[in-house]
Amino acid sequence: MDGAQTSPDFTLRKLRTVHASMARTAPRPVGGTTGSPARSVFHSGSTASSPKMLADPESSQDERLRDLQHVTDAALSRLGTDDLLSTLLERVTRIVDADTSTVLLLDTPNGVLVARSSRGVEEEVRQGVRIPLGIGFAGRIATERRPVMIERVDATTVTNPILWERGIEVMLGVPMLAAGELVGVLHVGRCRPEPFTGQDAEILSVAAERVAMAIQTEQRHQAQAATAALIDKLRPGPAPHCPGLEFATRYLPAEHGGAGGDWYDLFLGDADELWIIVGDVAGHGLGAAITMGRIQSTIRAYASIDHDPLAVLERADHTLRRFDPGVMVTAICAVMPPPYRQLRIATAGHPPPVLATPHQTPELLSLPVGPPLGFGANQPRSARTIPFPKGSIAVLYTDGLVERRHEAIDVSLERLRESVPPDSTDSAERVCRDVLRRHVGPEPLQDDAALLVVHAVPD
Repeated sequence: MDGAQTSPDFTLRKLRTVHASMARTAPRPVGGTTGSPARSVFHSGSTASSPKMLADPESSQDERLRDLQHVTDAALSRLGTDDLLSTLLERVTRIVDADTSTVLLLDTPNGVLVARSSRGVEEEVRQGVRIPLGIGFAGRIATERRPVMIERVDATTVTNPILWERGIEVMLGVPMLAAGELVGVLHVGRCRPEPFTGQDAEILSVAAERVAMAIQTEQRHQAQAATAALIDKLRPGPAPHCPGLEFATRYLPAEHGGAGGDWYDLFLGDADELWIIVGDVAGHGLGAAITMGRIQSTIRAYASIDHDPLAVLERADHTLRRFDPGVMVTAICAVMPPPYRQLRIATAGHPPPVLATPHQTPELLSLPVGPPLGFGANQPRSARTIPFPKGSIAVLYTDGLVERRHEAIDVSLERLRESVPPDSTDSAERVCRDVLRRHVGPEPLQDDAALLVVHAVPD
């Protein structure tokens, strides 16, 4: 797993740090008091030392370094996530002389920790145990983001009855962090009243870091794959056949941000009217792609019962605010009834299309914009009907095509207008190609973009 690998330099630095901390002789407790049911774990110099450490400190330090090497073994990076979790839990359980070990992952939308892998209490995973953030032992570790040990395991200290029913008497847990972000919690338990030491916490923290990197890499790869698959599935098929019209389309993902919520759509209604939709869901990644799929389906559904693009957008806005509060979408919705010689357009916070008609200079259409879908503003939207004679070209797009960090939006929009030819003999595909040549150069796209060109073929 490429993203989960630990470099030799990193491992060496970690081992040296832990070795140095174990060499200290003065006890340094971090918070809590002896005998309290829940407390922060002692620092590595804690007096909670094993008989072997007291008899032979140097040998004990060497043993601890070997233990750390077991949980930072470079070979682990070649394992799949499930195998890595199983192997690490087995090693950690043995190294810290525990009876149980569990990894719980953060489910951010629901604010809970979910059991992912376990050793000794496998029923936690089988039962899909969920722990609310801030509640109980694991929930507290996640909220405070620091190691915690408890020396009493019952309903007053943990929320999961499986743990005290198993006979666990002492527990130690650490947060799993990757790049400063909480990924989950790793905890171990003993079925005997023998407290864990600060050195056990060091081992557990190193293992938690390895697990967190592996999980974060897996989640990132899964989200990217799911987003790409969803967008590929939702992308429209071949353009419908409309006599006298031709189309060209593009979807361009952001170079570093991955796919997002931009889309285009072309379909025929019950009366053979052509619907043209271009939209942009705020945000990136899987969440934006899922919302894009829902709003695209919603607009299609309403288009089947209402032939007015303004009414379709109003219905879609109501649905979005009801079922996806807080989500914002810009969209432009147009319909062309046969014989496809006029456009009726309604917009919701979307940048204006470019229209080129025969013998006229291409223009950025002046349309009543209206608020974005989901915005919640009590402002009216309206629609406009525009002639679309033979030889006309319409270019619809999302803001990812024209927004640049170091350029005013007016400059970019003017460049877009100039890239649309007044010559009606150019094909839709050629217009699409020329627009992209002017707007997508050596600088990578910071946002995903959709582009749709409609051309009324001249005689």
